[in-house]
Order: sequence, then C-alpha cells, then structure tokens
Amino acid sequence: MGAAARKPAAAGVLPIWLCLVCASRAQPYIGVNYGEVADNLPSADETARLLRSTSISKVRLYGVDAGLIRALAGSGISVVVGVANGDIPSLAADPAAASRWLAANVLPFVPATTISAVAVGNEVLESGDATLGAALLPAMQNLRAAAAAAGGGAAGIRFSTVNTMGVMAQSDPPSTGAFHPDVAPQLQQILGFLSRTGAPFMINPYPWFAYQSDPRPDTLAFCLFQPNAGRVDGGSKIRYTNMFDAQLDAVKSALVRAGYGDVDVVVAETGWPTRGDAGEPGATAENARAYVSNLVAHLRSGAGTPLMPGKAVETYLFALYDEDLKPGPTSERSFGLYHTDLSMAYDAGLASSAAAGGRGGGGGGAAQPRGGGWCVARAGASDAELQADLDYACSQVGVDCSAIQPGGACFEPNTVRAHAAYAVNQLYQAAGRHPWNCDFRASATLTSDDPSYGACVYTGGGQ
Repeated sequence: MGAAARKPAAAGVLPIWLCLVCASRAQPYIGVNYGEVADNLPSADETARLLRSTSISKVRLYGVDAGLIRALAGSGISVVVGVANGDIPSLAADPAAASRWLAANVLPFVPATTISAVAVGNEVLESGDATLGAALLPAMQNLRAAAAAAGGGAAGIRFSTVNTMGVMAQSDPPSTGAFHPDVAPQLQQILGFLSRTGAPFMINPYPWFAYQSDPRPDTLAFCLFQPNAGRVDGGSKIRYTNMFDAQLDAVKSALVRAGYGDVDVVVAETGWPTRGDAGEPGATAENARAYVSNLVAHLRSGAGTPLMPGKAVETYLFALYDEDLKPGPTSERSFGLYHTDLSMAYDAGLASSAAAGGRGGGGGGAAQPRGGGWCVARAGASDAELQADLDYACSQVGVDCSAIQPGGACFEPNTVRAHAAYAVNQLYQAAGRHPWNCDFRASATLTSDDPSYGACVYTGGGQ
C-alpha cells in the first residue's frame, strides 16, 4: 500500500473525551483472556478483586473455571466460557450430551454471574482436523438448543467459535479480504448460524505476528498505533494508520464477500509480548505498553474502523497473566498485563481511578503517573518527524485541527513546528493525558508551561 498525502486534516468529529470521561469505569468493549497454563496463578478471589479494580468488563476463559466464575458473581464482569476441542465430537453427536455439558458448566453459575457467550472450540477450522471441523457446527447447534430449552439466564447466551487470521486467504489490502477456500464451505454454514442467532464472528488479529514477518521500523509504528505515513488500500482508497484496523477490515470484507456482512466481529485475542527470544524482534515491555495502551485509547475513542465506524469493537486482550508453562518461544509465556504477584507488567491505562494510585508496577514496565500539562514538539525534532506527527494526530477521530488551518486562531506562525505542537497536544489531551500519549517516537515532550499565545489556546493544564 502506498503513502497518503501529507497535509493536516480538520477532524472536528465526535469528541473523543465524550467517551473518555467514563474511562475509570468498566468499559463494555474491553475484555481480557484468562489463560491457566501456569503453576503460579493467584487465587480466584485475588484475580476477581484485581479485575474489579480495572476498567475491564469481560473475561474470556479457555474452559470452565468454576472458582473464578463464582468469584465474579455480582461484579458486573461478564464471562465467556470455552468448550474444549476434545468435547466437540460428543456434543455434536448427542443433544443429550450438550444438555449435560450445559447443566454442568453453565446453569450452576447463572444468573449470579453473567455468562455472555460460549466459545465452542478454539482455532478448530485451522487445526487441519477435518472430522473435528465437521462436528463444530452441530455441536454449536446442540448447545444453543439446550440453552434455549433451559431458559432463564442461559437463554440469551451466544454460541460461536474462535478463529485465527489463518482462516483468511487474503487480507492485504483490507478490501481484498477473503476466507481460505479450504475452510470456506464449513465457514459458510457457521456464518449462517451466527447470523440467525445474533452471535459474533470471533477472530484473533495479532499485529505482533504481522511485525514478525516484516520487521521494519515503519511497520512497527503501523502496528503500535504510532505516527506513520499510513497505508492506502488501492481498492477502497482508504488510508489506514494502524494494523489493527486493517486486519479487522480485512475480516469485515471477507464477511461481506461471503454474504454475511451483518455478522458482528469480536476480537477474541490480541496482545503484544513483553519479552522474546533473540529471533523475536520487538518483544519488549515498552512495545507491549505502546500497543495495548494505544489500542485501549483507540477503543475508547469510539471511532471503530473505516469499514465498521462509530463503535468500538468488542476486544479481549491477551492476557491477564503470563503463563509460565506454555511451550514454544519466550514470547508465548510473556503476554501478561499483570505479574502473578498482582503488580502491573506495564500500565496500559486499564486501572480504575480509585486503584491507580494504590497499586505499584513491576520491573521495567512499571506503572507511570498520570500526565498533565501540555504536549509540545521536542527541541531538536526534525521537520520530517514533526510533519509525520502532524499528519498522524490530525487524522485521528476526535482531534480537531481546524485551528491550524488558514484563518484559524493558531495558523500563524505557519510552520511545521508550530502546527505539529498544536496537533500533538490535541491528541494527547483527547487520548487521556497519559505520559505515553506524548511520546510520538521521542519527537514530542510534556511541559508545564502553557504554550498558548494570543487567540491561540492550547487545551490542557491541571491533572
């Protein structure tokens, strides 16, 4: 994809702060995955208390953890439970087995705990097991029928399955998104079921893996929601400024191409590791913090994606804790938002305002204090860097750059540095005023001195 034209844009759309005023409370679109391939996890009660102290409102389990589900009763945090791949054949073959599974794994917990969905299997269509893939839809159908028959708190549960981006034959550019022909026939039937029942298509987009296959600096910025030239989809002519939106819009294009554009997309997993092996570029705590915190800010903006505008996509971050027993490279054991001593691996902006001052961070990714003041261009930053910052900031939904357009209060002095300073401050204020919102790859900095002048007023000031 090519670069977009480099000029400031007047964004004046729905103000991002309208969504951010509630950032300290639970966010209906922010969830987290709770993996248990570990031998050092906190107790269920400790985990429930931790979750209550954050703006996370959803938890996805890979199975059924009765202790944690009970500990979340009355918390307002909803739960997605999982059906093991090995259970799918029996659930598909016998409706009575589906009723028994539901009676053992769902009915004891509702309505005290909200179970919003059941993920039937994990990455089944990409497993290469044709027999298991053929059993997937019948298992989903039998479980839903059992839930409908049970009624009560079970009746509204949605049944879906989780897929990786491996179900895609084409995803770049997003407008060419299409499902792989190897899974398309089964997926077509599953999509019909999801459409009829109002259940979402669950997918695992990982910009981290995209960066591993293309470890260039501009790709890293594109993956981390950092200032970059953007990538233009030659088909739709849409300019994408981050990989997350591009991947989701590829999925949306595939759904439309399959005839099921009405099916909602849910991000079942996405994240970035804090550590990795020598052959895993970019696996650092700083990059993990940048990806997740910028993703959270993007979700809170309510911008959505170019093909799914105006609402945040329900997203489950991977993962709550590191999982020390997972096999494979170091990165596989290093996706945790929190250490198992309940301290932050890094501050992703998820702590509630009540908890933010009372819980320390851990290690090199320790929590940072909330910012204040103003964000301005750093002395020594080049015009090229500042132009990139200007273009990026003004392209974000909720950032109003009209003041630096001709005739605006801040148009003079008509220099890249002056316009960039105004634009980066607008984005910093709108995104939550965390220190990392004023990083811009070291070309911007925080100041306590009000940069306003004359009729040009910079938003900002106190904590």
